[in-house]
Amino acid sequence: MRKSKEGKVLKWDVDLDDSLCTLQEAFEQVEQTLGFNIELKFDDQTVYEREFLVHILRSVLQVVSNYAKDRPVIFSSFQPDAAKLVRELQSTYPVFFLTDAGNEIHNDERRNSLEEAIQVCLEGGLQGIVSEVKGVFRNPAAISKIKESNLSLLTYGKLNNVGEAVYMQYVMGIDGVIVDFVEEIIESTTRMMIRPPPSSSPLPSPSKDDDVAITRPEFSQKEISFLLKLLSQLIQH
Repeated sequence: MRKSKEGKVLKWDVDLDDSLCTLQEAFEQVEQTLGFNIELKFDDQTVYEREFLVHILRSVLQVVSNYAKDRPVIFSSFQPDAAKLVRELQSTYPVFFLTDAGNEIHNDERRNSLEEAIQVCLEGGLQGIVSEVKGVFRNPAAISKIKESNLSLLTYGKLNNVGEAVYMQYVMGIDGVIVDFVEEIIESTTRMMIRPPPSSSPLPSPSKDDDVAITRPEFSQKEISFLLKLLSQLIQH
């Protein structure tokens, strides 16, 4: 999807609306300050030989080496062997293992849970996990296991376009989210993070333009119950 200058959200089909660019062209034409998450895609049903994966990954790494310059780059892949190999072949850029955390079942058991994802990361020296968000919400206990393993945790998924779902992840200590509507999510979650002063306070409520320190909030039991109820409703959709 893409957003027009008028603010309308339109469907975008790369085959119809534009031609595919190469990775080199992306490095050359995209603003240098914008970071890249390079997802290494492979067929889910194919068992790849190590030599084939090495050949493909070295080709990608050569382009990155030649054109990335100082651009922030991370690698990610649903293919566990590819994720571990790209870490083995270079140590400059972080590598994350992508998982849908049990929302779909795969023949490769390493792809079927957050616990398996942790093991892949530890075996391969990866920097973290990018999980489908519902998998994290269904298994919140895994967050502490991931943190104890010194791994970062990011999420993706349609729920990340819901401000309340993103805010809940902030509360839970998740390190980052992948969203479609960046400005809208930043605005909505920032409003949730800024808590107005108590009604008895002589201070006025912060306006939109005020500089307000944002810290991880402390919740009452009533607020926690509300957030958990909201969370269960979101997962059902």
